[in-house]
Amino acid sequence: MSRLQLALNVEDLDAAVDFYTTLFATAPTKRRPGYANFAIENPPLKLVLFEGAGAPGSINHLGVEVESTQEVRSAVERLGDAGLEVEVEEHVDCCYAVQDKVWATSPDGSRWETYVVLVDSSDHAETTNLCCGGDGTNVALLNTPSAP
Repeated sequence: MSRLQLALNVEDLDAAVDFYTTLFATAPTKRRPGYANFAIENPPLKLVLFEGAGAPGSINHLGVEVESTQEVRSAVERLGDAGLEVEVEEHVDCCYAVQDKVWATSPDGSRWETYVVLVDSSDHAETTNLCCGGDGTNVALLNTPSAP
């Protein structure tokens, strides 16, 4: 099952976790210092919270969580065929998980990722803001329809 992802910047992680646990009647799936995520069944949503990563209440990035690397590859092909510039990350350790993903940026500058979690990780790494749409240091830039 695919689900939309909404990653938010929050000022107080404890208060945000309490609020979203109540709002969605779901406890966080993963909780680490400065980070929490919820796998909400109804509505199907991956909610990710980053403490101190940006202006409180702002969107960090948006995404679609898929079930397989093949679905990520299909997104790379579809987006590339449409002429969009994409950024591909393979086996990146991001947000306490090893992931494959592709990034695209909307005309208004919103960063969208299509990603699959390959395995949980105990590592947050210093690159969370990079792998989650930061300055692009961790990505391979591809702008051809034949991108792998």
